[in-house]
Amino acid sequence: MILKELYEIIKERKTTPAQGSYTSYLFDKGTDKILKKIGEESAEIIIAAKGNDKQEQINEICDLTYHLLVLMAQLNIDINEVNEILEQRRLKISNLKQIKNTDLNT
Repeated sequence: MILKELYEIIKERKTTPAQGSYTSYLFDKGTDKILKKIGEESAEIIIAAKGNDKQEQINEICDLTYHLLVLMAQLNIDINEVNEILEQRRLKISNLKQIKNTDLNT
């Protein structure tokens, strides 16, 4: 799976920085910089999603995914931990929260 391979490269850049590597630069600047990039990329995918350029949408999704993987490595969250939670959620029959009877009266 390419996401796992990319995550492994990102983790390697964290432990063994490479000169000229954007990933190493992000780790050097720290969590605040990584979070700033996630915010920027989130806004960019929102804008792209409102448009009709599918390639731009795909590119922005990739940018956001990459920066999320960098954040995961920064926080020492392994991709397998995320996969486990996603698998648990996939197994749920219904993830929709039930409407309370009191909500129907409002």
